[in-house]
Amino acid sequence: MSEKDLVVLGKFGAVYGINGWLKVNAYTDFPEGIFDYTPWQVNYQGNWQPMQVSSWKRHGNGLIAKLDGVNDRDLAQRYVNADIAVASHALPSLEDGDYYWKDLMGLAVINVAGYHLGEVTDMMETGSNDVLVVKANRTDAFGQKERLLPFLVDTVIKSVDLTERRIIVDWDPAF
Repeated sequence: MSEKDLVVLGKFGAVYGINGWLKVNAYTDFPEGIFDYTPWQVNYQGNWQPMQVSSWKRHGNGLIAKLDGVNDRDLAQRYVNADIAVASHALPSLEDGDYYWKDLMGLAVINVAGYHLGEVTDMMETGSNDVLVVKANRTDAFGQKERLLPFLVDTVIKSVDLTERRIIVDWDPAF
């Protein structure tokens, strides 16, 4: 499976205990939701490998998991800071107007007047709304190389066209 077919849903944290448990930092809306997707693809030393979770539980304010075949602290240590991903086809389909962040990456961002602001290079969650990180290849005529645009549908985001790979926004290029 190629890396472009994977969606990173979390990352392993520190080892927990002596029996091979690892802390799990989930990027899903509901942290426990990361366990709804299987098998996990774990990035170990630059290679993605499938792994099954044999058990998981809440621990304090976080989550811990036990991987099949990882039965001691030394084996678990190998996976500290490793990304956890799943195949993109394992994710549920979304309703019209909803998008996975991965689908927005690399899309051209153009304002309603036709000015090319750059491409989406990252996304941020602020609590109130998501934010597009839009970078131009070089500093533009307005002195901007990077812009942060709130993902506010109808207000800022006028349309998203995944086929044409572009997002039309109502945004002043000088801002």
